Amino acid sequence: MSRDSHYDILFEPMAIGPVTAKNRFYQVPHCNGGGYRDPSAAAEMRGIKSQGGWGVIFTEQCEMHHTSEITPFIELRLWDDSDIPMISKMADRMKEHGALAGIQLAYSGINGPNLYSKEVPLAVTAMPVRTFTNDPVHARSLDKLDIKNLRRWFVNAAKRSRTAGFNLICLYGAHGFGIFQHFLSTVTNHRTDEYGGSLENRSRFVREVVEDVRNEVGDTIGITLRLALDEMVGELGFANSEVRDFVEMHQDLPDLWDLAHGAWEDCSGPSRFKEEAAQFDLVTGIRKLTTKPIVGVGRFTSPDVMVKQIKSGTLDFIGCARPSIADPFLPKKIEEGRIQDIRECIGCNICISGDMTMSISRCTQNPTFMEEWRKGWHPEKIEPKGSSSKVLIVGSGPAGLEAALACANRGYEVTLTEAIDKIGGRVSRERNLPGLSAWGRVADYREYQLSQKSNVETYLKSNLDVNQVLEFGFENVCIATGSEWRVDGVSRQHVIPIPNDQKMPMFTPDDIMNNKIPQGKVIIYDDDHYYMGGVIAELLIEKGCEVTLVTTSAYVSEWTKNTLEQEEIQKRLIEMGLNIKLNKGIFSIHSNFVKINCIYTQNKESLEADAVVIVASQKPKDKLFTDLKLEKEKWKDAGINTIKIIGDANAPGPIAWATYAGHRYARELDKDIIEDALPFRREITNLKSS
Repeated sequence: MSRDSHYDILFEPMAIGPVTAKNRFYQVPHCNGGGYRDPSAAAEMRGIKSQGGWGVIFTEQCEMHHTSEITPFIELRLWDDSDIPMISKMADRMKEHGALAGIQLAYSGINGPNLYSKEVPLAVTAMPVRTFTNDPVHARSLDKLDIKNLRRWFVNAAKRSRTAGFNLICLYGAHGFGIFQHFLSTVTNHRTDEYGGSLENRSRFVREVVEDVRNEVGDTIGITLRLALDEMVGELGFANSEVRDFVEMHQDLPDLWDLAHGAWEDCSGPSRFKEEAAQFDLVTGIRKLTTKPIVGVGRFTSPDVMVKQIKSGTLDFIGCARPSIADPFLPKKIEEGRIQDIRECIGCNICISGDMTMSISRCTQNPTFMEEWRKGWHPEKIEPKGSSSKVLIVGSGPAGLEAALACANRGYEVTLTEAIDKIGGRVSRERNLPGLSAWGRVADYREYQLSQKSNVETYLKSNLDVNQVLEFGFENVCIATGSEWRVDGVSRQHVIPIPNDQKMPMFTPDDIMNNKIPQGKVIIYDDDHYYMGGVIAELLIEKGCEVTLVTTSAYVSEWTKNTLEQEEIQKRLIEMGLNIKLNKGIFSIHSNFVKINCIYTQNKESLEADAVVIVASQKPKDKLFTDLKLEKEKWKDAGINTIKIIGDANAPGPIAWATYAGHRYARELDKDIIEDALPFRREITNLKSS
């Protein structure tokens, strides 16, 4: 199948200074939780994108000098020549299938606490460092010698980038990070010398570094400049109007303008708060101010939206981070006319949580992300089936669907059963909650792919028991029956049920999603701390309830700090009129009131209530698996080789945990048991003799 001619424009070669990209698909820099700790994993991940047809592929933020590093976060490093082999390996993998390899050089300035190097941070203006972790560290102001040194350090980093084989260098000044934005913004630039004050003066350092780097690399490497479209902080910030003035003043300064919205939270907002192409208005018209190409982002998943961005004269390149993670083969699938096969990003931002928690990143849609080297998983290839032939998968939630699809792709005969009349498990219900409609893509993609398979049969309204499973004669049985929310409050604060009066109406998220809605004054107890408590609060307020949210955390939906949405969640709920009780737990539940306690002092107060919603923990629905284990002596006679439990039925977690579990099940089916061996590769540091 060939592509629709409507999309031809996306595959036009485009020059970026002295180098040419083979198409307009531009993977902008993005983190992955690997950095300097797992460089081979990161390199292979980028290499897979090269296979997938991207025209430009960038590294994540790469620390270019030891005087500015962001420990505890784990990014790439280019501190000295010893780092060149690591990044060279990455450049080689990026270029393997014709992509341009780009490196993003970052000097973090006010964002770099230097907890590892122990160097005093250097910033445009002396002030406390601005970090996610609120480190009690101040930066000193760069003096003229420091600026001279910093310019030389950028040149040194450019030399190393050239030696490593990169085609493009991105100078990072967006998202509130990066010394270039710090010079440009009056939030962080309070200088009174030739580097402060007017926009021309604040632009001086940017001009100097671009010219320095260009003088060093000549016509061998293209230079891109990544800028914030709008800092979104009012009059003091680098506003969209000033961005336009800056571009117009320096039309031909870089070889490409890389434009991204405000802070990271603004640019990479989740689908709950940001639609596709959300930055369209901010970037529209900038293309007319320069002769150089422009790349912009906006969680682009639709080829038609991509084409519109190009044909409207808004963008020259389609910038993608999260969509390139969800489907590294997105360009190739468009090129081959397989748009229906694209795994669309759902905008859950679980990928970002890897960086924020200093761990290997995950993707809800693409469970092979960051496992390309560690486990040898390829997003589009899977080895043929093993010695057995048939698999029964019980449950069609995210884990069951992914297991069914991956098993089918291996060549197994797959039977998928679902107890109710709808595919999708938890996703089929959660997609109806406020802001979560895009999450339905998890089920939609897999349901469509399974419908195209001749070796898959799906049975709805099939609530199987032990005897039925034993009678079917499947060689392999996979239990993916999900979980249910507990109503007794057992979680972190309470390890035994909360004392309660049975006269108080009690609800769980399952009840709410099944359209059992409380009335009047409702207390939500959130000891889960991910998205569910906040989403339920939003829904109940929309339904007319007077809602109070009680949480043991200092924040509403605390864990969503890792998905860059916590502030937006709390802001929205405050504006909706939610009454919030932070650092409070539930002590006891009575017939018409709830007694809450301060988690520090244990001081108590009473809140009137007509109903209580408990968002605390989930309990695996593992009865079928437990019952089957009790009948293990019958397995052989029934023709059963293996029975395994996966996903929420095994241990509840985010949806990405479930799809990973389903994929892993399929990959490991009919494989030898590895006993005590590690199930993945890791990078090991070789010790030097003293």
